[in-house]
Amino acid sequence: MTKILVVDDQEYLRLLYSEELTEAGYEVVTAEDGHRLIERIEREKPDLVILDINMADCNGLDLLHDIQNHFYDLPVILPTAYNTFKEDMKSIEADSYAVKSYDLTELKEKIAKALETS
Repeated sequence: MTKILVVDDQEYLRLLYSEELTEAGYEVVTAEDGHRLIERIEREKPDLVILDINMADCNGLDLLHDIQNHFYDLPVILPTAYNTFKEDMKSIEADSYAVKSYDLTELKEKIAKALETS
């Protein structure tokens, strides 16, 4: 079963993503912050990471950079409600972006596409 790691500091989003993606047939693990994220990825061995950019305790783009340095072939999708991330060159390391929404149709499509090409 394909495993997805959801990293987001908002509990309701972790629960929403977990429920919707589990129903879609994925195994989902979650993290509320980026502390020890590299160790978590090594332990969980996800097939894809959904990474929030704007978390209270850390910068998602810095985490993205760390992920890509350690796991260059691990697909990362950034769900965001902000356009400012595009100004940061670190954002080009992401495999895809999705508008943060309660309707996860776009996110599910991006997940399928990222897994297809990885």
